[in-house]
Amino acid sequence: MTDQTPQAPPPAEHQPAPGAGRRRLVAALKRPASRAQATVAVLLAVLGFAAVVQVQSNEKDDRYVGARQGELIALINNLSLASRRAEQEITQLEQTRNSLENDTKARRTALDRAKEQADTLAILAGTIPAVGPGIRITVTDPSHRVATQQLLNGLEELRDAGAEAMEINDTVRVVAQTSLRDAPGGGVVVGGIALDAPYSIDVIGEPHTLATALNFSGGFNFEVHEAGGKVRVEQLDNVQVASVVAPPKPRYADAVPTQ
Repeated sequence: MTDQTPQAPPPAEHQPAPGAGRRRLVAALKRPASRAQATVAVLLAVLGFAAVVQVQSNEKDDRYVGARQGELIALINNLSLASRRAEQEITQLEQTRNSLENDTKARRTALDRAKEQADTLAILAGTIPAVGPGIRITVTDPSHRVATQQLLNGLEELRDAGAEAMEINDTVRVVAQTSLRDAPGGGVVVGGIALDAPYSIDVIGEPHTLATALNFSGGFNFEVHEAGGKVRVEQLDNVQVASVVAPPKPRYADAVPTQ
């Protein structure tokens, strides 16, 4: 027969005080974690992340686990077709890019040639400054007998020798339309501007050819000496022609329309 006599409660000093377990839990949570606890926490976090990744990977791979052979073949064919289309599009884009690059180069070349031609015509017309090798001619005239005749002959000789740009006394640009005439009180009027000796003529062209053109028998140097003047010619690597003229507007001529 079992003894059912109720046991006496434990002494009061051995009974846990109310709320003691909660206080121990709070104290444990507030106690600074040791290095071992921190390491365990990091390892658990890494393992949890790896488990999630593996589950997601398995879920992705499971899409094809139950697929039939025909479905897999159809999928492979679709992927191959998409790959070929992508390659064709890449090829077309590359061809378009190459075509655009060629067009850009052709346009750039055409623009460069057009600019070069425009600069050449502008230099010959005297509408822009010019620089290059050439000669500087200095004409002194103590007797004031050097006039339009001598200067005009000299300018024509320089043109025939290939002069590309000419300027007198750093003031007047000499072009095909430039007029010369004797001034009433001496000197010359070039392009409507009165100039007095000494005359300084800057010419751009091949220096040796230009200097030789003035020195032949009966030429510019001879005529100036006959008139009592002197000529000094310097061959230079760099001649500046800074003056310009405004291009005249044609009164009668019209450009032919392009086809």
